[in-house]
Amino acid sequence: MPTEPSSALQARSLTKRFAGVTALDGVDFELRPGEIHALVGENGAGKSTLIKVLSGVHAFGSYEGEVRLGAARVRFTSTRDADRAGVAVIHQELALVESLSAAENIFLGREPTRFGLIDHDRMREDAQAALDRFGVRIDASTKVAELSVAGRQLVEIARALSKRARVLILDEPTAALSTHEVEILLAVLRKLRADGLSCIYISHKLDEVLGIADRITVLRDGRHVRTLPAIECDAGSLVRDMVGRDIKQLFEKGNSTSGEVVLRVERLTVRGPALTLYDIDLELHAGEVLGVGGLMGAGRSELLLHLFGLWGVREAGQAELLGAPLAGNTPADTIDRGMVLVSEDRKRLGLCLDHSVRFNLSLSSLSSCVRHGLIDPDVEDPRALAQCGALHVKTAGLDASMASLSGGNQQKVVIGKALLTRPKVILLDEPTRGIDIGAKAEIYELIAHLKREGIGILLVSSELPELIGLSDRIVMLNEGRVAAEFKGADATEQALLSAALGTRANGESAGVSANSRGGANAV
Repeated sequence: MPTEPSSALQARSLTKRFAGVTALDGVDFELRPGEIHALVGENGAGKSTLIKVLSGVHAFGSYEGEVRLGAARVRFTSTRDADRAGVAVIHQELALVESLSAAENIFLGREPTRFGLIDHDRMREDAQAALDRFGVRIDASTKVAELSVAGRQLVEIARALSKRARVLILDEPTAALSTHEVEILLAVLRKLRADGLSCIYISHKLDEVLGIADRITVLRDGRHVRTLPAIECDAGSLVRDMVGRDIKQLFEKGNSTSGEVVLRVERLTVRGPALTLYDIDLELHAGEVLGVGGLMGAGRSELLLHLFGLWGVREAGQAELLGAPLAGNTPADTIDRGMVLVSEDRKRLGLCLDHSVRFNLSLSSLSSCVRHGLIDPDVEDPRALAQCGALHVKTAGLDASMASLSGGNQQKVVIGKALLTRPKVILLDEPTRGIDIGAKAEIYELIAHLKREGIGILLVSSELPELIGLSDRIVMLNEGRVAAEFKGADATEQALLSAALGTRANGESAGVSANSRGGANAV
C-alpha cells in the first residue's frame, strides 16, 4: 500500500489567544513536500495568526499545541529561528527599508563580503539576477522609496526566494501586482514546486487560489473548517465555507441619482515628483459613486491625494468643493469643509497602530468630543462603540491596540474614522484592498448606504468587476489624463481595460508606454 506523504510543515491543535479573544482554536494544518497549500478565510479567521505561529512571530510558549518541521518538533522563539530552519515569509505588509536600494534590501543581513568588506558589485549582480527572474524592469540599484507598490512587492518576493527556503509562506503576495506580474509570480511558484519547495499561499483572490493550489484549507472564526484538494473545490463552495452563508449579490448599486454637484474639477494640471496630471475634468454629484480606474502609475491615487491636500503642485485649472474653490488646502481644511480621504495605505496614512481603537476612531473628529478643553469620554465612547457596532468591527474593546486587529477590521476602523467627520464627499482609494470576500460585501453594503444618504463618493479600485459593480459612472485615466468616461452598459471590462491601456477597440496601440516606476502595471 502507498504510504502517506511526509509533512514539510505541520501544526497540531494550535490555540492562540489575545486579550480574551481566541484567534486560533485547536487548528490542525499540514503542508506536504513540493506542495502549494492555499489558506483561505475572512479577515479575522486566523490565517495571519497561524502563519505567525509557524514563522516564529508568536514565540513558542505563547500558544498551545505544537509545530513540526519535517519529522522534528520545533520551538521557534523568534523569526530568526524560523529563518535559520528554512521557513521564509512574505507578509502582507511589506518590511523594506525605503532608504536602501533593492539589492541592499534583498541581501539585508546576508551581505556578501570580500576581504572583510561588503562586496557591493556581487550583491548588485546577484540581486539583479533575482529580479530579472520576474521579467520586469527593476534596477537593483534603485532605492526602494522610488519604486511603486508593485515594485516593492517584487523586491520582497526576491528577497525571500534568494534565501533558498525549504518552506515559503506568502501572505497576499499578488495584492499589488498587475495581471502580468501575477502570471510571472505564479509561473515561478510552479517551478519552485516542481523543484520540491513547499508553499503556503494566502490570498483572497479565489480564482488565483483555485489556479495555483494543490490543496485548500478554509479557516473560519479561528477554527479549521475543511481541507480538500483544489480540484474538488469551486469558488461558490469556498465562499460558503469562509463566511458560513451564500453571497448571492455582492453589489447593491441602486438607482443613480442626479443630486447637486458636490465636487467639480476643471482642466486640472498638477505636477508631482514622478507624475503629472493633465487637464483633468470631472463632476461628482451628491448620492453618486464616480469610479476612477487606470493602470498603476496613471494618477488615480495622486488625484485623490491632491484633492485632499497631500500631493503635487497645481499648475493650472481649478477644483470646487460644495460650490467653493478648493486650493491650497491642508487635510485638516478639507475635512472641516466636508471631504475626507480613505487611503489605500491604511498602515502608513490611515492608522496609528500603537494606539487604541478608540484613539484611531476619534482622531479626525476630536473637536466634537471636547468639552471645556478636554476630551469627554461620555461623548467619545458612545460614538466609538456605535461605529464599531455599525461596521461590525471585531475587537476585544475600545482599548484594544490597533495592531491586534485583523487587516479587514483595521480597514473598517479607517472607514469609521472617516465617517465620524460627517462628510459630504468621501474619497475612497482601494477600500477593499487585502480584504476577504465577506468583509468586501459589508463594505459594498456600506457604500450603497452612504449613497442613499446623499454622500458623493469618488472611488478608486484596481478590480474591474468592483469598479463596474459599484460605480454609476467611471472615468479611466491613462498616463495622467482622462482617457474616457463610461456609463451603464458601455462600462465593460474590455472597454475599461482598452481605455486604461490607451488602445483602440481593435487592440492597436495608441502610443501608451508602461510607467517606469515598477515595470508592468495593473488596472
